[in-house]
Amino acid sequence: MTRVLDNEQSGIAGRRPVRLGPFSGVLRWRPLVALLGGLVVLLAAFVLNVGLGEYQISPPEVLNTLVGGGDRAQQIIIWELRLPRSLTGLLVGAALGLSGAIMQALARNPLASPDMLGITWGAGTAATLVIVLGGTAGSLAGTLANYGLPLVALAGGLITGIAVYALAYRRGVDSFRLVLVGVGVSALAGNATYWLLTVGDVTDASRAMVWLTGSLNARGWEHVIPVAIALVVLIPLTLIGTHVLGALQFDDDTVRGLGVRMDFSRGALLLASVALASIATAAAGPIQFVALATPQIALRVARTSRPPLLTSAVLGAALVVGSDVISRTAFGGMELPVGIITAILGAPYLIYLLVRRYREVRA
Repeated sequence: MTRVLDNEQSGIAGRRPVRLGPFSGVLRWRPLVALLGGLVVLLAAFVLNVGLGEYQISPPEVLNTLVGGGDRAQQIIIWELRLPRSLTGLLVGAALGLSGAIMQALARNPLASPDMLGITWGAGTAATLVIVLGGTAGSLAGTLANYGLPLVALAGGLITGIAVYALAYRRGVDSFRLVLVGVGVSALAGNATYWLLTVGDVTDASRAMVWLTGSLNARGWEHVIPVAIALVVLIPLTLIGTHVLGALQFDDDTVRGLGVRMDFSRGALLLASVALASIATAAAGPIQFVALATPQIALRVARTSRPPLLTSAVLGAALVVGSDVISRTAFGGMELPVGIITAILGAPYLIYLLVRRYREVRA
């Protein structure tokens, strides 16, 4: 049963506490409004994206078809062609936004994201290796290149994440050292990817470049299901760990004093973040800047002490789906990979963060 307590009972002036059975918390309107506003933007972008194409379908017709209405042609076009693509973008964006929020909260650094720590580059290097070998080596590599690319990318991202954590570990993981090691591993993985592209066949290198830019083209239900399962499993686990994430915002001595198993909690949350980023990259390629930008946008909109997880996931989904709408409509008959649009939108934001950080250090 839900009931609202008065401020004297909660002990927090100016904030409304809410109790639901044995659970209680503080109701803050601004983060809630930010989350609901993000959901409205996401729904609008999603419906618009599903209706776009050679056969235009209006938003009311899209909504009617999604609930079982519409004629036979609309049902085939939406359910078999356009819905898997839009759902893949939605889920990939949500996974990247959530992954970035966890990583930035753990590192207490707005520059910490799967992009900057080399997770997406690790997945890309593994996928490029298989694509290049698939064109020049035996049938095993060829089979992997056709059917096992997402699994290889997932494994590459996980191995890179574990390597970054292991290299940064010195009787614990310092957030600054984690970022430095991640940037170094990211540079190594990026150069390895470019080297593979230069030694591979031209056709294979072209295939790899299309994948490396991050694309939602030709995505089907086989791409939707793995990301959906990962989010169903990992989102509840990360939300359960939210209270630990709050404690990890303090310095290491304070965290130990609060009785939190610091290394275990940090390692588990970092593993969840790496898994989310790797699965998203395996489904659509490395879509840049989503994990970097959306947690900071959510932080400023919601005005919270750390990036809000759910709002970051919703804004990440809205950014990828909205970028897909732009990539399909803003360039005439040419359709750009969605990763190019997110990079164009995110690069100025990265420059802003670097300049802001530089000014903070100088002050």
